[in-house]
Amino acid sequence: MTQLILIRHGQTQWNQQHRMQGQSDSPLTETGVLQSRLLGQRLARMQFTALYSSDSGRAHHTARNVAEITGHQVIVDSRLRERHFGVFEGLTGEEIRARYPEAYARFKSRDVDYVIPDGESGRAFRERALRSLGEIAARHADELIVVITHGLVLDVVFRAAVGVPFEVPRTFDLVNAGINRFRYEAGNWHLEVWGDGSHLDEGMITVT
Repeated sequence: MTQLILIRHGQTQWNQQHRMQGQSDSPLTETGVLQSRLLGQRLARMQFTALYSSDSGRAHHTARNVAEITGHQVIVDSRLRERHFGVFEGLTGEEIRARYPEAYARFKSRDVDYVIPDGESGRAFRERALRSLGEIAARHADELIVVITHGLVLDVVFRAAVGVPFEVPRTFDLVNAGINRFRYEAGNWHLEVWGDGSHLDEGMITVT
């Protein structure tokens, strides 16, 4: 059994502008930087053994700020990246609808096997995320570890733990720099804490 705290990176400029990020990147805002430091202070009070991060700039920046406070080395794993949204990346929803109406309609249909042009299907992304996290958990049996990653990685693990199918629209929040705690045991995910932003100032809690 492994305990994992999974965390979405701090707020970014594209989060504020409601742009699709995917595997493209956008820097943390001032709020995002402060969120990451408050997160580090919260995590410093926990006895965890390893700190993992996606190699995307926004996640790695968040992880570095945490590591400066907790003293951990950041272990980078590219498999922890966000879903690849291909031609949608960097665009708002309105811009995507205008430029790629057919592709956007297919994407919004939540077809798990639909591959976004130059991007990744929901099924391939889900398999990548769960495989990488399962391998990390197996490497740290009987430990508590922290993983700083992306919103849809959290979405995938939440669904696996609670039994919500991919095809069902999300009704749960993804909090920047929030605490999401899971237990991984015998190949199964179990949710313990979701969306805990109690370490953040009220005005910093942003959800999408």
